[in-house]
Amino acid sequence: MPGPTPPPTAAGPPIDVHSATAEAAAEIANARKDILRIATAGSVDDGKSTLIGRLLYDSKAVFEDQYEAIERASRGDFVDLALLTDGLRAEREQGITIDVAYRYFTTPRRTFILADTPGHVQYTRNMVTGASTADLAIVLVDARKGMLEQSRRHAFLASLLRVPHLVVAVNKMDLVDWSEDVYEAIRDEFTSFAAKLDISDLTVIPISALAGDNVVTRSTNMAWYEGASLLHHLEHVHVASDRNLVDTRFPVQYVIRPQTDAHHDYRGYAGRVAGGVFRPGDEVRVLPSGLTTTIEAIDGPDGPVAEAFPPMSVTVRLTDDLDVSRGDMICRPHNVPEVTQDVDALVCWMSDEPLRPRQRLAVKHTTRSVRAVVKELQYRLDVNTLHRQTEADGGLELGLNDIGRVRLRTTQPLFIDPYFRNRVTGRFILIDEATNATVGAGMLIPAR
Repeated sequence: MPGPTPPPTAAGPPIDVHSATAEAAAEIANARKDILRIATAGSVDDGKSTLIGRLLYDSKAVFEDQYEAIERASRGDFVDLALLTDGLRAEREQGITIDVAYRYFTTPRRTFILADTPGHVQYTRNMVTGASTADLAIVLVDARKGMLEQSRRHAFLASLLRVPHLVVAVNKMDLVDWSEDVYEAIRDEFTSFAAKLDISDLTVIPISALAGDNVVTRSTNMAWYEGASLLHHLEHVHVASDRNLVDTRFPVQYVIRPQTDAHHDYRGYAGRVAGGVFRPGDEVRVLPSGLTTTIEAIDGPDGPVAEAFPPMSVTVRLTDDLDVSRGDMICRPHNVPEVTQDVDALVCWMSDEPLRPRQRLAVKHTTRSVRAVVKELQYRLDVNTLHRQTEADGGLELGLNDIGRVRLRTTQPLFIDPYFRNRVTGRFILIDEATNATVGAGMLIPAR
């Protein structure tokens, strides 16, 4: 589903956001060292954990005692760098990843947050969890096996989750004698499949995670490859423009009213900017009341700031004393999200108990929590064939790891944007009120 951002749907006089958008994008890139969130995916034993271990080791992010520990735990004639991420005992015994393992490392240019997601089909929900906030997804393909069902599944999920950038790492090139023909065959097949999806930025890189070729430094074994190494690409991929800097969205998380003599008149609304650029003096509207006011000041962790943009966490002060509470949203008067109690979404179901029509659940959307009932289950999606199974194909329900289109009716209105427009205001989670467990994740889509 990634693609060009649609034009604003604002009604009324146009808002000059172009200069603000450019300035905010520059601020995102330069205010601090960029953070790149990465999700890795691929079939079982394609080398995802080894690749992450190689990135950590070659970028000097592994302490000496850590390396010595995995050296002792390794089997065979080489140091198993996969053990840096496969921390669960069950994973080490089976040699697979069954949970989302997060690792952090930094280079002089950028900071990285890596989510190593499972390859097994039964852990699709873990892949959804790891990729939901990712800026870039790495799908590994074993050069010996070529594209598998899981490769297509993970590419589709990355597209569905609107991960802006996709890298296909053709791994284990050392086991196919560094063959350019093998690489080109996989590249062409994956590119052809990606054309059926909505993937805007696709890069294919041949690597050997075990040997380190083309991971951090260019490989001398593949002189025919003229592109950048994987780490060089990760350091230079442009992500500042991926965020929505047009549609101003500020979900209120907490009302701050210090009970001190020095700040007895202070009233601020804390939260994380979900879209657009806010500045003192801007006219804004508060939902659901619909009342308008202006921003008096914006406070950051270190004091007042001149502007706020995604993903900054700030406190907004308004000139008028309005009734604003957690779950409300601050936006521009002429560019508001859709306010509705009927929502259509693609839902990834994460519970052993299936999702059925008329089921009652709790919905957590941004900072707003409401109750909802499943009005209709329109179809279940086969992520391997992209076939839609409807009621005509038999009893329709969503089982564990299934994805389907669902219509919900909420008890209170939500302030929503389509997921393709804003990944923050366009997503939600479903909660079983009896157990308080998260049972589903949804991506909002326009109603038919």
